[in-house]
Amino acid sequence: MQLGDQAEAFLERKDLVIITERVDDVALLIGQMVKMGFVEVLDRHIPRHWQQGGLSWGWTAVIWLAYILTEGDHRKVSVESYIKGMPHTLSQLTNQAIEPLDFSDARLSHLLKPVSKQAYWKQIEHELNARCMEVHDLATEVIRCDATPVSGDHEVTEAELFQFGHSKDDPPRPQIKVMIGALAPLGMPLSVDV
Repeated sequence: MQLGDQAEAFLERKDLVIITERVDDVALLIGQMVKMGFVEVLDRHIPRHWQQGGLSWGWTAVIWLAYILTEGDHRKVSVESYIKGMPHTLSQLTNQAIEPLDFSDARLSHLLKPVSKQAYWKQIEHELNARCMEVHDLATEVIRCDATPVSGDHEVTEAELFQFGHSKDDPPRPQIKVMIGALAPLGMPLSVDV
């Protein structure tokens, strides 16, 4: 694309290069996993070979998980070609040099080996849970219980959850009754019984 004189002076070049890549929800997914500390946790617990180059295991896993969630495709064989379609976006999101070979079928298989081992996975899960879960000391003087019927068009058999019973909403339809206990005044759910 040819630029005007003012744009040339501003950009210090004659031609403007525009790169278009389809992003979808990849930025959101990667951002959330980074916020959870996923990259650091995996890098800390998955051993790296002393000659291993390229992307760390944490970044490889985060980008691969973003691919799985965005595309709904868990196959390893298709990740490399997906990465070829958005290397600039992924480089900007991760501040890493992204190469399609970092997501080859063989390399992703190597990543799965330690993650599938109980010893590694327990450590990863423990640290991720410690980062993601919060415990609050809330006042428990008042707990409110609220019940509601939920009706629907379901086949009624003895083994099914939906049954016929007294209903002020719609007597001929099968229903379930749901009871929830919540902290007042927050309305924070504590327990649900169906």
